[in-house]
Amino acid sequence: MASVSRETEPTDAERAADALANVAREAHEDVADLPVAGADTPLAQAVAEDARKRITLSGRELPRPAQTRVLTVANQKGGVGKTTTTVNVAAALAQAGATVLVIDLDPQGNASTALGIEHHAEVPSIYDVLVDGDPMSKVVQSCPDIPGLFCAPATIDLAGAEIELVSLVARETRLQKAVTAYRNELAERGESLDYVFVDCPPSLGLLTVNAFVAASEVFIPIQCEYYALEGLSQLLRNIELIRDHLNPTLHVSTILLTMYDGRTRLSAQVAEEVRTHFPDQTLKATVPRSVRISEAPSHGQTVMTYDPNSSGALSYLEAASEMAAQNAAENSEDRS
Repeated sequence: MASVSRETEPTDAERAADALANVAREAHEDVADLPVAGADTPLAQAVAEDARKRITLSGRELPRPAQTRVLTVANQKGGVGKTTTTVNVAAALAQAGATVLVIDLDPQGNASTALGIEHHAEVPSIYDVLVDGDPMSKVVQSCPDIPGLFCAPATIDLAGAEIELVSLVARETRLQKAVTAYRNELAERGESLDYVFVDCPPSLGLLTVNAFVAASEVFIPIQCEYYALEGLSQLLRNIELIRDHLNPTLHVSTILLTMYDGRTRLSAQVAEEVRTHFPDQTLKATVPRSVRISEAPSHGQTVMTYDPNSSGALSYLEAASEMAAQNAAENSEDRS
């Protein structure tokens, strides 16, 4: 019998490579005409959009997932807004009624700083969990500004964890076991987590591998720049390797476009390519460049409490609302 040839579905990495090639090709086209000043100028549109978000989203309680969602926030390129996205989406979900744990796996401890959590050398941290096997409950602290938001902080000791983990048994699964044990401990007390966000360093070392093995979902913030698409292609290839060898349930569930500047053609091109190649994973919300987002960590806060009416805070609130809507859709499918 003659064999029937079928076109194979492109992998995530191949789709990312196609998006990269399209942006490079379109970058040589002529710049679009500037809009005529009037009611539909970019500034007027931005003000109207912020007003819409404020009216429809502020103070609203969001649906909670039927079971704990564990998301690794990852991108091998630095400076794309991983930590900023982690803490602000987590804060937005907690403000809307969810119970959220942020695990800071970056030795710099920036997520801990933004959440107002102490993380100097003497503080029990995620290092003690990974290397010494301490229970997660020993290191988790509550965020002082937002009820329902918790953090397992990182200290500078974590910088040496990559080397120390090499000689340990089951080194890739240590975080997964710690998170599972912590959830079981909470369940015995009649408590639970709605979301766990793991903030990764910008590299594929043992810390990031632990994060990928512990999670079932990958949440990728993408800066609207050409280099970010290049990093996405590499990241997706590594996720495929982790899925093949260590965690078959791992998948990219959410992509968020960050540092979006609607005045530049490149931002629009990158956004269009990402949405074209990853339509189901990419959130409609985009996060603009914002001074308020940058200022918030210096006050030990997320932008959600530092300036909740700023465009950056409203954008992260919109992204959190979309993630919660995914929960509602999944729950309705389960009931049908």
